[in-house]
Order: sequence, then C-alpha cells, then structure tokens
Amino acid sequence: MLRDEQLERLSGAPFDVLVIGAGAVGAATAWYASLAGARVAVVDRGDVAGATSSASSKLMHGGLRYLAMGDVGLVREAHHERRIHARTVAPNLVRPLDFVVPVGPDSPTRLWQVRAGVFLYGALARFADGRNGRIPLAAARRRVPPLLTDGLRGTVLYHDHQTHDARLAIAALTAAADAGAVVATHAEVVSLRMRGGAVTGAEVEDRLRGGSRTVEARAVVNAAGPWVDAVRRLEDPAAGTSVLLSKGAHAVLAGGDGWTAAVTTPLPGGRVSFAIPWEGMLLLGTTDEPYDGDPAAVAATDADLAQILAEAGRSLAPEVLEPSLVRSRFAGVRVLPAGGSSTIRARRETVVTRGPGGMVSVAGGKLTTWRLIGARIARLALGSIDRTPAPRRPVALPGAGQPDAIERSLAETHPELPPDVRAHLARHYGTRSADLLAPADDDRHLLERMHPGGPDIWAQALYGRDREWAATVDDVVHGRTTVALRGLDDERVRAEVDRMLRG
Repeated sequence: MLRDEQLERLSGAPFDVLVIGAGAVGAATAWYASLAGARVAVVDRGDVAGATSSASSKLMHGGLRYLAMGDVGLVREAHHERRIHARTVAPNLVRPLDFVVPVGPDSPTRLWQVRAGVFLYGALARFADGRNGRIPLAAARRRVPPLLTDGLRGTVLYHDHQTHDARLAIAALTAAADAGAVVATHAEVVSLRMRGGAVTGAEVEDRLRGGSRTVEARAVVNAAGPWVDAVRRLEDPAAGTSVLLSKGAHAVLAGGDGWTAAVTTPLPGGRVSFAIPWEGMLLLGTTDEPYDGDPAAVAATDADLAQILAEAGRSLAPEVLEPSLVRSRFAGVRVLPAGGSSTIRARRETVVTRGPGGMVSVAGGKLTTWRLIGARIARLALGSIDRTPAPRRPVALPGAGQPDAIERSLAETHPELPPDVRAHLARHYGTRSADLLAPADDDRHLLERMHPGGPDIWAQALYGRDREWAATVDDVVHGRTTVALRGLDDERVRAEVDRMLRG
C-alpha cells in the first residue's frame, strides 16, 4: 500500500465510489462500501485522519452534556455504539473509562442536577456499565489522586469509553484496502468531472510530487470535513454554506499516574473541561470557539493553553498542571450544522446534502457514531448506482481483539520487548501486531524505541510506510505513532524517520 502505487491505481478502470476525504466519516464510508463489494477509491488532500479526526478528546462517549441540549436519541445511539466498539468493532482501540464530576459551590450546575443527569444517562445505557451516581469524596480521590475536594458539595460517577481517533480511521481504511480499495493521501481534488450534468469523477493533484490523475467514478462522496463546502462549490459554484466551524484545542501533559478515572468539570455556558488519563499521559481540553480561518492553519495558541490549564485547575491540584509538564498541544475544527447562534449549543448532527450533479456531501456528527454515519452514506452512494446496499451490522475492524490476550501472546513471541511496548502495540495494532513485528526477524533495530521516553518502536515507522500510507515525516510522528504527542519528535528521530521513508 505504498502511496505512489496507490496513486497509479487511481487512473485505472472506473470506480463505483470515489470518496473525497480520509477522515473518520470518509474512512467508514469506504469501509462499508467495500463490504458491499463496490470498487472504491479514497483521496485526501492531507494525511489519513489528518485534520478533525485526529484532534478530538479521544472519547467514544454518549455525550452527557448533550442531554441538556435535548439530544436524547443521539445519546442513546452513542451509548449503543461505544459498547459495540468495545465488544466487537475494535476492542483493542476502545476501552471503558470511569468519569468523576466534581460539584463545588461555584459550579454552574447544582449537585442534584448532575445526579439526575447521570441517572438518566445511565438509564439510556440500560445501566450496562455498572454503578453510577454520587460517590464519597475519598472514593473520588482514590480514582483521581490530584482531585481538589476541599469545599466540594459532592462528586458524581458515570461511565463512558475512550479511544484513539486516528487509528480508528486507519483501521477502517485498512479494511477497505483489504477488500481492494485504493487509498491515496496528499492527493487533492482540484476539479470534478461532469458528464450530462452528473458528477462522474475528479481531477486529483499530487501535493507531494506534482502531477495529476483523472479518477472516474459512478458515484462521488464528499466527506472533506471542514473543506466540505469548498468541494461542494466545485460541483455548484453557487452552493451556499452548510456548516460552521468551531475550534477545539487540547494539551497533553506528563502525568496521569495512578488515575483510574477521568474528570469532567462543568463550566459556565454549557461547556465542560476534560482531564483524561490517555496513553500514559494526561489529556486536557477542550476549548470551543467559532473559527472562520483556513482549517489547515488551525493551531493551539499560548492563550488556548492558558485557558485549558486554568479550566482544569478548577478541579485539579496546581502541581499536576505546571506548564513545564506540557508535552504537546493540538487543535482541530469541529464541523457543525450552519444556522445556530453558538458553536457551544450547536447540535452534533450530521449534515447530508446531494448536489445538482448527484454528489453526496456529508459533514459533522460525533466520532462515537462514525460507523453508523459511514454505513448510511455508503448506502446512499450505492443506491444511486443500483448497487447492493452496504450491510448495517457491526463488523470487526482489522486487528480487533482483546488487548490483554494480545499482550500475553506478544510476551511469548517477543519476550525481549518491554511490557510498556507490548501494551502499546496490543492497543494500537491488535492482532496485526505480529505483522508489524515480522520484519524485525531480519532487522533487530526495528524493535528499538524511536525515543527512550516513549513506547513507540521503529517497526511502527516501517509499517506506517508500507501498510498505512505514511508518506511524510509528520505522517509518521503525528499520525502513526505517539512520538509527537509526547513531544519526542526531536531532530534525531525526524532524521531517522526521513531515512526510512526514503529507503
């Protein structure tokens, strides 16, 4: 699945479905269209999950605060999806996590309201995750050691799941590729091909090496995320604005040791602040503010970082929020339905339109329901060309497996790997860890850590290049490993990744 080989395949026989955008929704669409036997191509102007789909809070959750917005149906659906993912779709990538809600005298939500909301939240999940409700302050502190409990009126417990957003999209595209799909990254659609008023493909420009390819397709899906309206205007220059953008920033800190739960802090205006133990670190966020700039230029600023730390400081001891502990920060843009007055209150609905040339455009929704959105869009695309509909049932992604069992297997086959590396591979690659490690039989260097401070090994960079469409250094350190999130992508690491990509 080397990138250059994929680009060459774009100009072959016509495809049934061309998907523009390799984020979560585009990946799920390609996955389910491929399951139906369609010939599929996916192109993206950047990397797989290179924008919104790698800049989330890494949660697969029902959305507790969406209850206050009246989205009961969305919450019920999301509860079902998070459990399906942890049980069947991707148990190595999705795992349960408890959340503690501290309620103090300055909280914008009263204790009884939080307790009532959590009760309804659990009821919508049919109480399948265990006990929820108010817990003693001491019990909350055991779960979150740096939790500030002095003066609290109470703490409330509820249950959700966490995930690795980008790896979900990578796994879905891998499933599509296993079924014959072509996936081309850093390949931008610059125009659409029209025949008889219908969209029949696209002209695609290679953003890394120059040149262009013509892609013929019977159906085209626009899943370009924050660029969805720009692609719509390639079909219809008069197309209006269907979505608005909201910037969300996060910070990654050293920490999280001893945490067995995350913290959800209610904030004024209906927002919440998350503090989540993730990948052996502490993930904080998120902000929410309107964004009207270039989505490719969105970044977490110093002001964003100050806001994130201050909001987390409402619930956490200051020593775990020292700026010196910050390892990285990132930002993305949410895609929300147009027409609302506030991005904070905007409903997390999916926007689906069909243009005058027949192109289906989709944007928005929640990461938790990405699979359902993709399956729905695949059915729309295939229905327009009289192809067999995509299946509705949940299907396991490549590598799906129980991480504990995979870790035990890796301990037997590769006892030289440290426990943290085995756990890291089991969670990220699941049962495909064996494929990733196979080249190390001939090159033991691949088993070495990319940086002493993290669990990523060089075999991941090679696997990213050969099996996961990584074409640039950033693709590897940001999109295929946790090196950049840990702040470990120093000059030496980047130079070695560049050498491997060229090799």
